[in-house]
Amino acid sequence: MKPANHISLISWNVNGLRACLNKGFMEFFNRAQSDIFCVQESKLSAGQVDLDLPGYQQYFNYSEKKGYSGTAVFTRKQPVNVTMGIGMDRHDKEGRLVTLEYESFYLVNVYTPNTQRGLERLQYRMEWEDDFRSFVRSLSNHKPVVICGDLNVAHREIDLKNPRTNRRNAGFTDEERGKFSELLDAGFVDSYRHFYPDREDAYTWWSYFANSRERNIGWRIDYFLVSRGLRENLLQADILPEVFGSDHCPVGLTIKVPEMQS
Repeated sequence: MKPANHISLISWNVNGLRACLNKGFMEFFNRAQSDIFCVQESKLSAGQVDLDLPGYQQYFNYSEKKGYSGTAVFTRKQPVNVTMGIGMDRHDKEGRLVTLEYESFYLVNVYTPNTQRGLERLQYRMEWEDDFRSFVRSLSNHKPVVICGDLNVAHREIDLKNPRTNRRNAGFTDEERGKFSELLDAGFVDSYRHFYPDREDAYTWWSYFANSRERNIGWRIDYFLVSRGLRENLLQADILPEVFGSDHCPVGLTIKVPEMQS
């Protein structure tokens, strides 16, 4: 039996929750039995799904634009407080953030804006990165932080199959990679690289083009980051490419959290 202060978390960009529900979402959800299950790119408006998740509380942040973005958290652990967004109107119209405060840590579920083809949103992305980093740093002044989600960047060359040919493509620009480094430097640890610093061919997203997933021509852009003070509490980090239903696969984390209450 799992100790009470060992919690399991899953994060998954489902690329449309309604579509994913028809592609095995509930089968994986029930099999995973995670304490906290985070979703990005739900593409929902209020009332579009009615999920039967006994034992879980459900928190949704919807985009004002229909069928776009959106995040959700399903949790068996009672949060102290729940907030949507980062408190800045210019960022909070797309449903990109849900923060759950627990007794001994914050959980931040985030869907980072894509820089898009032609790097059309690169300037906005840079502003988002700075404001997001300030937000999570302010949280970390009070208690440790766990960040999960689709951060829409492959940090290092090891994190995508073809780094040279993607150098100036969205998700692998020097600017985006630099902002990810700044986030880590602000006091966070990439949990997967903590356990597997040199593991290659470990990806979380594959293009639908040219059988990329079957050929494992992918990118690692989905993460669990934790405050450095939680580094010694990390128990396990996983990438689950065998789980289908989206162009992303789920990622997992198991962590020991002091004084965790149900």
